[in-house]
Amino acid sequence: MATLYYAKTIIPSPCKKLYRKTIVASVQPTPSAIKVVINGINKAIGKAAILAVTRARGMELAGAIDSQLVGQDAGQICGMEEPLEIPVLNDLTMVLGSIAQSRETGVVVDFTEPSTVYDNVKQAAAFGLSSVVYVPKLELGTVTALSVFCEKASMGCLIAPTLSIGSVLLQQAAIQASFHYNNVEIVESKSNPSELPSQEAIQIANNLSDLGQLYNREDISTDNPARGQVVGEDGVRVHSLVLPGLPSGTSVHFSGPGEVYTLRHDITNVQCLMPGLILAIRKVVRLKVINSQAILFDLHFEMNKHNILLLLQNLIYGLEKFL
Repeated sequence: MATLYYAKTIIPSPCKKLYRKTIVASVQPTPSAIKVVINGINKAIGKAAILAVTRARGMELAGAIDSQLVGQDAGQICGMEEPLEIPVLNDLTMVLGSIAQSRETGVVVDFTEPSTVYDNVKQAAAFGLSSVVYVPKLELGTVTALSVFCEKASMGCLIAPTLSIGSVLLQQAAIQASFHYNNVEIVESKSNPSELPSQEAIQIANNLSDLGQLYNREDISTDNPARGQVVGEDGVRVHSLVLPGLPSGTSVHFSGPGEVYTLRHDITNVQCLMPGLILAIRKVVRLKVINSQAILFDLHFEMNKHNILLLLQNLIYGLEKFL
């Protein structure tokens, strides 16, 4: 990349000052594309991620990993007209070794299972690659172990409970609103009854807990099932609506004297997660070791109470830090 700028030189003169403009060109090397490895491409989000990465500026798909579809072309699996000539492999080490030899910047995106996340991040770090992890129901012990490992390895890692930017913005707005209202109910809609309440609803309820508020005091102790499930310790109730064909959505309803304030976020398909994923890939490679005394939080408190941001040197929990 060539950068042009003007330089003005002043030449002393007994009569007047003379100015001479000079055009100077400095040549800077063009940064290489981020090499991205998608681990878990057989899932819908994995296929969407391949399309998003191949279309993103400054990124290049370097590998597609899955225990299924081995040998098939990653592009054709995603419905692309032209093959990417990148076969699906079941060996993460082989792909990581190739990137490490080229000494280029790389990121592994993990869509696998909670039981394999720690080993995957550890393996990526061993080859000098950062990680973006989007795996639901990741246990606290795994995140704790990863935070310790990333500190020692000095490698960046983002663990994202959600990659939806809209979901993150809703959660941030809900926290701000919670200081002004004493009544709150969370209503979520799903097309299937699995995993209810959802991880997003639980996260919002935990975010609103332990903020000095006690919600829904009028019937906080009721056990009527029609009132929903209490999540957290401060009376936040979650209601789950399940209907086939219903888009996935979350609403947070606050009320005060004479008014109702509602926040809502709907997800129609997996594409809504792609802007957050691309943002996470761009940012995670820039993580560096920083002063832990300034930002080291109680891990258990942050994840189970606020659950909105965990920054432990090289490990970040939540997409919020990057927005």
